[in-house]
Amino acid sequence: MADAVQLVQSYPQMPLTVDCVIFGFEENKLKVLLIRSDLEVYKGKWSLLGDIVKSTEELDDAAYRVLRERTGMTDVYLKQVQTFSKLNRHPGGRVVTVAYCSLLNIRHHELQITDNELHWQSVRSLKDMAFDHKEIIDACYNWLQKSIQEHPLGFNLLPEKFSLRELQNLYEAILNVELDRRNFRKKFFSMDFLIDTGELEEDVKHRPGKLYQFNFDKYEKSKRKWIGIDF
Repeated sequence: MADAVQLVQSYPQMPLTVDCVIFGFEENKLKVLLIRSDLEVYKGKWSLLGDIVKSTEELDDAAYRVLRERTGMTDVYLKQVQTFSKLNRHPGGRVVTVAYCSLLNIRHHELQITDNELHWQSVRSLKDMAFDHKEIIDACYNWLQKSIQEHPLGFNLLPEKFSLRELQNLYEAILNVELDRRNFRKKFFSMDFLIDTGELEEDVKHRPGKLYQFNFDKYEKSKRKWIGIDF
């Protein structure tokens, strides 16, 4: 045991951090939760929510701690996506970070901690950011775009009852493409996971559309993969 301790103590010491990429959907826009950097070298620039992993923490525990301490939210699922280890990614020296990602409906997850420097920013508007955080967001965005075509992640962002117009708006916002209306609807009806509620939209300026629900039970039982779906 002593030999093992001595061996570990001889290893190079390198800081390990976690960064949380929290995507949100609101007003037909994909957004990400950011905070102003507190480092002078990045003064005024946006950065992700992150912190050093404590020696007593698992990676997952560190990510959830960061989310809880910065936002007050405790009911958000985080997925470990990728590790970033470029030599010059931190101005203070070598730091390795592990990115965690989540996708939520902003209206259903209110920030419990009020911070004037904490804001939802449109993903499309992001440019120069602190550290390599734009690169991290881009990598997580690519992961999200791939995941939403393989699994029904997007349905958690919609109301319990939604129109096909709302569904298409969601996918167009996340995939950042304009989808053909007829082909999009044909694809979803062919998967047979939509339940027609028999109800119509209310208080809308356009012609009211039918309202649907997603059949999560049927999806889970079928274990059907969405891989290969091309909208």
